[in-house]
Amino acid sequence: MDSQILILVLAVVAAGAALAVWLLARKRRAERMQIKYGPEYERVIGETGNERRAAKELDRREKRIEKLHIRPLTGEERVSYAADWHRTQEQFVDDPARAVAEADRLVQTVMAARGYPVVDFEQRVADVSVDHPRVVEHYRAAHAIALRYDRGEATTEDLRQALVHDRALFEELLEEPAPAV
Repeated sequence: MDSQILILVLAVVAAGAALAVWLLARKRRAERMQIKYGPEYERVIGETGNERRAAKELDRREKRIEKLHIRPLTGEERVSYAADWHRTQEQFVDDPARAVAEADRLVQTVMAARGYPVVDFEQRVADVSVDHPRVVEHYRAAHAIALRYDRGEATTEDLRQALVHDRALFEELLEEPAPAV
């Protein structure tokens, strides 16, 4: 009887240890995802319903991006796109709606130049969220404002905010390299 109790106690301890290891691994993965993706991780949890499915979705996105040929822009491309952005911002004074449409087009152009597919908005957002998770929400916000404008529900101030949101992603897509020290 004593050996049966000992075996039972060891089995309970082993099961408890296994559960503790599993919970710790799950917690660490969630912490890694939170650090890497920030608010995007929380958004995907809300969208998928739980941390496990969110992690699976973000892993799927990463695997997709690994198959693409994402590249940095050349110095000349960065200068050219920055000049295009400057002209777009100047255009806002005279034609806010056109400037916002141009800003969106310019963001898509830079995304395509970097190697991101740009066919579908939701796929663009998912793809860019892998490398730029801290600013992808800006892209969503700019898009939502543009859609509201198309329905006649956005003000000039809203359009200004859309331009600001697009600029956040645009600047990160340019990825100006740090000067060598």
